[in-house]
Amino acid sequence: MFHFSKTLAFLPQFLTGACITLGVSALGFLVGTVIGFGLLACGRSRWRVVRWIGALYTSFIRGTPLIVQIFVVYYVLPGLVGIDLPPLLAGVLALSFNSAAFVAEILRAGLTRIPAGQYEAAKALGLKPVVIWFKVIMPQLFRAIIPPMVNEFTMLVKASSILSVIAVVELTRTAQNIMNVTYRPVEAFCMAAVLYFIVLFSCSLLTRHLERKAQGARA
Repeated sequence: MFHFSKTLAFLPQFLTGACITLGVSALGFLVGTVIGFGLLACGRSRWRVVRWIGALYTSFIRGTPLIVQIFVVYYVLPGLVGIDLPPLLAGVLALSFNSAAFVAEILRAGLTRIPAGQYEAAKALGLKPVVIWFKVIMPQLFRAIIPPMVNEFTMLVKASSILSVIAVVELTRTAQNIMNVTYRPVEAFCMAAVLYFIVLFSCSLLTRHLERKAQGARA
């Protein structure tokens, strides 16, 4: 039988864990998006070696498990740079490096949906490259990538549970800790599952809202 009374007493800890999950995921997504734009620029570079570096990075990240990347950032990177990284910062960096490879592919795919005539028409009007990108290309690109970008964020929220292996007390680690205190594993992980569902279902609703707004702007 379920007895949630003991587990519900730890609701503030669950909510704190959920906030940490959301925070590291959001930071990882934001930094990953910035790096993703850098990888996109590498992929469009005129220099072959720069394109090769960007492609190698993307292939490495997509071809290795996230848990290995987390261990590399937490255990190997400090030895290389000589700075110890706290678990939370290491977790955010690992999620950022991982997300960047996928964001770069989303951006690349989004650009392919913009007709080449858009670039040519803008150039024919005498617009500068910066103006073309920020006034012509980027608005269309953002409308095209809303669904896959939100999907990438939801994947990052789920992946953040792996950060518990380096002692980041996010939602899954919080459930483990509370299970060890209450000896009620089913109730603890049911609570975590409900909170994960609330976060991800909210993301799904946000996606639909943004898509409707994008369609309205296009009409």
